[in-house]
Amino acid sequence: MNINPIVLSIPIFFVLIGIELLVERFTHKKLYRLPDAIANLSCGITSQLSGLFLRIFGVGVYMLVFENLALFTLDSSAWWYWVALILLVDLAYYWAHRMSHEVSLFWGGHVVHHQSEEYNLSVALRQSSLQVLWTFPFNLPIALLGFDTMDFVYVSAFNTLYQFWIHTETIGKFPRWIEFIFNTPSHHRVHHGRNPKYIDKNHAGSLIIWDRMFGTFQEEEERLLTGSPSPSTAGTPCGQT
Repeated sequence: MNINPIVLSIPIFFVLIGIELLVERFTHKKLYRLPDAIANLSCGITSQLSGLFLRIFGVGVYMLVFENLALFTLDSSAWWYWVALILLVDLAYYWAHRMSHEVSLFWGGHVVHHQSEEYNLSVALRQSSLQVLWTFPFNLPIALLGFDTMDFVYVSAFNTLYQFWIHTETIGKFPRWIEFIFNTPSHHRVHHGRNPKYIDKNHAGSLIIWDRMFGTFQEEEERLLTGSPSPSTAGTPCGQT
């Protein structure tokens, strides 16, 4: 039986949110508003339930491509196989995420993730149910190259899990080498900012190197202003457009 790592991690999500609430209490910073947090959690529950069939559809299409059209037969026991898969999954995420900001139709579904007026760990759970419809095609070249379906599913899940902890204002900047390679809370705060210089920047999943390579990187230089960063679409609750 295959276990979804994201579902298994739900208790950890709530433990980390609890820790952030303790930080809020002891530092006297206003990190959470109850209505906003409830909206974030309800969107997370909705996306997990209603988006299940769409995710199965996306994985099914990937499997069809892998089993019938793969160009290569790859050795999954080789170390380079996993390094390549991690990089390719993250690169595909970068472009899918970037297009979710730059294409108005796609932004209509993704905007829900940016509508919170606060920035905390609960925002990571605020996801659309529908965006898999236009993001899954970005993964199909990985299937064409011959990366096994379940390997892809697990690496994608862990890529998603990585992005949970970067939705916080309680962590500052890391040493420069970490900030140069990895997506961090500092980089992702920029992505969620509606400050003019921050809009449509830092689309990375786990590795910020893609933004540096493709010209969408922005250093965190001023305090974060939260809320929907694009005027192109007035998103509806939980991305149900």
